[in-house]
Amino acid sequence: MVRGMKTTSLDLRERILACYDGGEGTRAQIAKRFCVSLGMIKKLLLQRRQTGDIAPRHHLSGRKPKILASHRQAMRSHLAKKPDMTLEELRHELRLECSLTAIHYILVELGLTYKKRLSMRASRTVPTSGKPVKHGVGARVGSTRQGSSSSTNRPPRRP
Repeated sequence: MVRGMKTTSLDLRERILACYDGGEGTRAQIAKRFCVSLGMIKKLLLQRRQTGDIAPRHHLSGRKPKILASHRQAMRSHLAKKPDMTLEELRHELRLECSLTAIHYILVELGLTYKKRLSMRASRTVPTSGKPVKHGVGARVGSTRQGSSSSTNRPPRRP
């Protein structure tokens, strides 16, 4: 079956079930008659049996969020009390089982800030090279031919 197929219309669902309930064939025969998969027929019958409804349920599909509205409210209150919490501390405090990146995106969405790293001395930056040199100064004289560069081929010789 191809992914990304359109949802089966409510009208088609009703006609499929009317055929099945009327005993007009097996599930496989009905699937072939309406050009749907046997799995679709099975799922439709199961959905009707479990919920009593046959409407599409796309709004219930997909990955469920781990950070709920209650977590968002708790984030607001924790950061209001202790604004220098790190993401790790916030995750531990709320007992969340998600990535630090997920928490970061929620805080950005909520317009909240947090401490980026634990308290420690700032790292010292040390220059990795000597003094800066102006472009062209300090280059070896005569290292490239006049009118060309080291990245181009030599021009053809004239006779």
